[in-house]
Amino acid sequence: MGVVMTAQIIEKNGRKEFAVIPYKDYKAIQRALEDYEDLKILRKTKADPRNKKGEPFINVAKRLGLID
Repeated sequence: MGVVMTAQIIEKNGRKEFAVIPYKDYKAIQRALEDYEDLKILRKTKADPRNKKGEPFINVAKRLGLID
């Protein structure tokens, strides 16, 4: 998925100093960064050997009274 973004570049003393982007682009970038941070946490959690234990769904459902 590619993102096409327009930005207004503001220079200070002949050097590029700021990029001004549309608010909708800013929000899209913010959501993508949040998703990326969530993904990093998920991958770290899945890699932890303490999280390798599992229990079949049927057992959990029975214990919670969801099925007989």
